[in-house]
Amino acid sequence: MKVAIMQPYFMPYIGYISLIKHSDLFILFDPIQFIRHGWIERNRILKQDEGWLYIQVPLIKGNRDTLIKDCYVDNSKDWKKKILSQIQIYKKKAPYYYKVIKLIEEIFEYDSDTITGINKHALEKICQYLGFEKKLPVFSDMNLNIETPTGPDEWALNICKKLESDRDIHYINPIGGIDFFNTQKYTDCNIEISFQKMIPVDYDQKRENFEYGLSIIDVMMFNSPEEINMMLDQFELIK
Repeated sequence: MKVAIMQPYFMPYIGYISLIKHSDLFILFDPIQFIRHGWIERNRILKQDEGWLYIQVPLIKGNRDTLIKDCYVDNSKDWKKKILSQIQIYKKKAPYYYKVIKLIEEIFEYDSDTITGINKHALEKICQYLGFEKKLPVFSDMNLNIETPTGPDEWALNICKKLESDRDIHYINPIGGIDFFNTQKYTDCNIEISFQKMIPVDYDQKRENFEYGLSIIDVMMFNSPEEINMMLDQFELIK
């Protein structure tokens, strides 16, 4: 069983979606400290002429020790309307604008007080749009009584150990974590571990300079679900 465990990102980059597609179990990990101005509450789309800009979900300010699962959305602000307005930049040039704006409007019909709830719903709807159904469990709702980690690379290890059954566990992490994990810990527990390295695929953004690493929104604006699925399959697993 291929397992991936990631913090709940807002409208994330294509590699995140690829990891969802190619895992049997993708867990949204929310019991750790929230770091403001990361990818939990915001992401990037194209700007009017050149460059990029942020779209963002406003959060109620908490203390520095607030956990992701305790991050609440400031729904006193009309953030959904603002994001839909920002996305208007794609209207004149993106061939899939109307399909994608409809998808985002449907996503925004869902109300949640927490950023985890919003991101879970958005991710599941995006996967559905791309043609593969995924249910994304949230760790804090799973009632998994895991061992207390002694290092930051042991959260995933201890979760995988708890998931062991008659199926072998293969944990997959984005390539950015390859120097972060002590892979021997996993090997010693008979858990295979690999790191997913995406093969970058440029697509026509209708401008001179290609902007890498933008939200999946940007990818969906310029590509059909079939084309995106081919991009999602362009990766290698590093051991």
